Amino acid sequence: MNFARAYIRHVDRLNRIIGHVVMYGIFVMMGILLWSSISKTFFLPSMWTLEMAQFAMVAYYMLGGPYSIQMGSNVRMDLLYGEWSNRRKSQIDAMTVLFLITYLGFLLWGGIDSTLYSLRYGGERSPTAWRPYLWPIKMIMITGIFLMLLQAISELFKDILRLKGDHYPREELN
Repeated sequence: MNFARAYIRHVDRLNRIIGHVVMYGIFVMMGILLWSSISKTFFLPSMWTLEMAQFAMVAYYMLGGPYSIQMGSNVRMDLLYGEWSNRRKSQIDAMTVLFLITYLGFLLWGGIDSTLYSLRYGGERSPTAWRPYLWPIKMIMITGIFLMLLQAISELFKDILRLKGDHYPREELN
């Protein structure tokens, strides 16, 4: 159980720091879209702005996802869940997080395979007029998926600790 506590502490801290940095990515997206509007109105339109805003959104979403999981900000259908005891919630959460871990494992595997393909064959490029290389955004996606996988394992450890009756302070678990 000491390993689980140390794992939770380190992974939660890492994802909290990354989440706090990445949350300012909304301003990056706003700046790109503002420039897009200004350039279309007063100058020649920039062909990179739409795709760059999409890349910024992917980075924002993928790198902010682990922090969202940690904070419990994910969408949960609350038909029965709100009425259950903390023990029952932990049991259900422990089972469902196993599905998430499996899904993220397959997603990571596919992401790594896609990124290696992109790097191996001369650098895969977007089919748009701007034609940026795709490997940088794929690397960001792999990093985000990996961090989400680490956070999902952390959530599993939290549920196991709760089920074992460990009186580990809840604020340190979240």
